[in-house]
Amino acid sequence: MFKKGDIIIYGIILAIILVSSIGVYYYRFNKDNIQKVAIIKQDDVVIEKIFIDDLDELKEIKLFENNDVIIHAENGRIRFYKSNCPDQVCVNSGWISKKGEMAVCLPYRIIIKIEGVDSEVDIITH
Repeated sequence: MFKKGDIIIYGIILAIILVSSIGVYYYRFNKDNIQKVAIIKQDDVVIEKIFIDDLDELKEIKLFENNDVIIHAENGRIRFYKSNCPDQVCVNSGWISKKGEMAVCLPYRIIIKIEGVDSEVDIITH
């Protein structure tokens, strides 16, 4: 049988688990202070950073002299719109919108990755 001390210890452990679960839920699912930033890189060099949650209208990014690659970004999402690569995998991958998602155009060595940034941060450095 349980003694009075056992019940107190189990109660404390249960309270710690409950408080921890609430903290993890709040941290993970409270997106008020997290903004999504789309980072466009070629050969590990950042071409552009776009805060996609702040966009009010379609933004078109044209890369290279002949507009060989065109990227569209709008509120909360981004995609390869056009590419002159032969297989069109990047264009067919469609919109990406979640933190951690990536789209890649291998022939042009371009990567679009969505990262989350704390909106309270004053500056971002790499």
